[in-house]
Amino acid sequence: MRNDITHRAHFLFPPEVQLLDIAGPIHLFYEANEYGAKVETHYLSLRTKTEEISSAGVLLGKLEPFWNFTLEPHDLLFIPGLESHLFLAEDFKQKNQQFFSWLREQYQNKAKICSVCTGTYLMAFAGLFDGKSCTTHWKYFRDFKTRFPKVKLLSDRLIVKDGNLYSSAGVSSGIDLALFLLEELYGPVFATKIAKEVVIYLRRTENDPQLSVFLQYRNHMDNRIHLVQDTLAQNLDKKLKIEELAENSHMSPRNLTRVFKKNTGITIGDYLAKLRVERALQLLSSGSKVNAVSLACGLQSSNQLRFLLKKYTESLPSQLRE
Repeated sequence: MRNDITHRAHFLFPPEVQLLDIAGPIHLFYEANEYGAKVETHYLSLRTKTEEISSAGVLLGKLEPFWNFTLEPHDLLFIPGLESHLFLAEDFKQKNQQFFSWLREQYQNKAKICSVCTGTYLMAFAGLFDGKSCTTHWKYFRDFKTRFPKVKLLSDRLIVKDGNLYSSAGVSSGIDLALFLLEELYGPVFATKIAKEVVIYLRRTENDPQLSVFLQYRNHMDNRIHLVQDTLAQNLDKKLKIEELAENSHMSPRNLTRVFKKNTGITIGDYLAKLRVERALQLLSSGSKVNAVSLACGLQSSNQLRFLLKKYTESLPSQLRE
């Protein structure tokens, strides 16, 4: 982790803000600061008010007008969702021209600008996503495509990064986005510590930072496949049959195989193998015996473990070298 850089995390509080959109990322950056990251947090108002009321009716105070800030490359800005009657109003874009102009300036300054849920609309109104990729809440896909035809909307992604622009699909995905950003800023080991602290399912590990299960294999919206992935990850020491997985996800084995490959880009067998490799490397690096590691990963022998690691890694751990 770089200790010589201070990152300023700015959180916008528009009127009728969705609480979890903004509270989730704020808490992750709070924990990052507790773990030694140099993070300054600032809470910005979209208007001249120093207070706003959330969509849930909670009063939020000590806000500062956005125009008081100029962002730099080491800075971040989170833009959460708000009630749809506001951003779908005919005069919304015209009423917030000053903010959109300011937002374009911060983008030119190379700050990381991040939307959560329908916060994507504010970035799109500013023209930031023209010719670029993003995602937003599934409920607004059709409207978003109609309003912003120059934007490439990805409907099957939890998180999309395009340059220094970031977007996430829905309310709770703002937490995932914050964790993703912490990994970018401070590395996978640090991000793993934060994930453990707030009890987020670990989608990345410090042992295999170049392989992101979070991005490559969990970055889809099919809850049935998420359930299968969770089942596999939590039962690596067991021999699970495809029929059992299919029954639990209310699909036929054939359909599960097809839908899994469609959503993740790999087969169930390859996904399970990668999970086993990831787990094996974790256990071996912590000093576990080879035979114990094999059993914990659902393998019958050290030879099977050696074969698996040879197939999916560039070099064998020292314990398995002949």
